Amino acid sequence: MSEESNTYDASMIVVLEGLEAVRKRPGMYIGSVGERGLHHLVFMVAEQPLNEILGDTASRLEITLTADGGIRVVDDGTGLPVERAGHSDGPPLETRLAMLCCGAPPADRRSLFVGYFGAGLAVVNALSGRLRAEVRRDGARWVLEYERGVAVAAPTHTGPADGSGTAITFWPDAEIFETLEFSFDALAERFRELAFLNRDLDITLTDDRDPAVPHAVRFRFPGGPRDHIAEQSTPLHPEVISFEREYSEMEGTVEVALRWCESDEQRVTSYANSLPTTCGGTHELGFRDGLAAAVNAYAREQQLLTPSDPDFTPTQLGAGLTAIVSVKLDHPEFEGATRGRLGNGPVRGCVAEAVREHMTAWLRANPVQAKAVLARISMTTRN
Repeated sequence: MSEESNTYDASMIVVLEGLEAVRKRPGMYIGSVGERGLHHLVFMVAEQPLNEILGDTASRLEITLTADGGIRVVDDGTGLPVERAGHSDGPPLETRLAMLCCGAPPADRRSLFVGYFGAGLAVVNALSGRLRAEVRRDGARWVLEYERGVAVAAPTHTGPADGSGTAITFWPDAEIFETLEFSFDALAERFRELAFLNRDLDITLTDDRDPAVPHAVRFRFPGGPRDHIAEQSTPLHPEVISFEREYSEMEGTVEVALRWCESDEQRVTSYANSLPTTCGGTHELGFRDGLAAAVNAYAREQQLLTPSDPDFTPTQLGAGLTAIVSVKLDHPEFEGATRGRLGNGPVRGCVAEAVREHMTAWLRANPVQAKAVLARISMTTRN
């Protein structure tokens, strides 16, 4: 190889700025240009209004899959500020749509994470063939329109408006994505999760792509995770075991809901700050520690296990178990860029203690249901 071919200097560096960088390397901002990345655009638009609901400045969110292939996200909040309208309470919508990470919420237990990358509205704008934003505020309606991240015109005052809120409609860019087909079921699964993990949320997902068969689902769980668990079929015992507790040691809260069912399948799902931790972590380990301690101790109290018998195995304890383990932390420590595993050390001991104490109390207070659970565990083959 010649000396000339090995030459590398500053003249060979290409600097991409602003939304140009997003369009050049979309996977860095949304994970993929397939269906997963497509859905991530919806989550990024929804994150701001969902946090407004939790902050009591909005009450509901409506997401619609439109007949022309777009997505419309509408809230009834105060309306995002528009610089051209003279609003000055926070980053204006013009800036949010042009600058990466502008206006991102603080990362604490009160913040709701919908997606995984947190890059903001600018990424959605950059990767959309078209985007239209409508703001209803102070009795006026303002419209902003973009094509591939570039403003078509200055924000326009289009007349009076009733109420307040923000509506963002976008059409993903066919030059970027491998598919433009949104999955109603995949979006419904994530918004359902968010609703039962955050009981104040009120979310409606509507599919208008087939005018002959419109489809809408409302997600609202005033009872939190226990309402979701209660919908599971063939329960072994009628009561859903649930509790919520705060620990200063882990700077956050833990909420657990569980019930054993007649099937052999184990379904334990864990979340940290409303993100699914598909690889588990310290909160899930703590749950299993506490559950094993409580059930094994109670089984020995009832002489189902003698002093010489080994403890029930994780396989026995998990057979038929459906559980949700959710922690909300001021300082979550995730392992990996996609936040798939929680690493906060103090969380394991706190969750284990909470589960052990609550399960012990429930088993002693409900001997009939406890007997059914122990019988189910005992009949499962050890592994």
